[in-house]
Amino acid sequence: MMSFLVSEELSFRIPVELRYETRDPYAVRLTFHLPGDAPVTWAFGRELLVDGVGRPCGDGDVRIAPVEPEPLAEVLIRLQVGSDQALFRSSAAPLVAFLDRTDKLVPLGQEGALADFDSHLDEALDRILAEEQSAG
Repeated sequence: MMSFLVSEELSFRIPVELRYETRDPYAVRLTFHLPGDAPVTWAFGRELLVDGVGRPCGDGDVRIAPVEPEPLAEVLIRLQVGSDQALFRSSAAPLVAFLDRTDKLVPLGQEGALADFDSHLDEALDRILAEEQSAG
């Protein structure tokens, strides 16, 4: 569950599915289940999420930062398409637990060592582009 921050005064909790697939080892996927809308999936670099839990990072459509200077409490995830943006707040603990599980599957920095990665690269890129097109 994450908080969807509509404004400074209004937010609500929504379910968010976190996914990681070894056939696309550089990316994580977050699927947001907003009330009354079809689920929206965002794919972005796993390393961005790892870094964003501890310090502000991201350039462009996805920006992640701890809420407080003290890392590992809460995290803000800002997603932007053109002038439209959405802001989510999450406890860091489930994100860290998720990232720990991904690291057990494919250690960070070892993504390129997967034997079949190159054969799936085009498929992964096509899937990411299709997800982005269906989201926007």
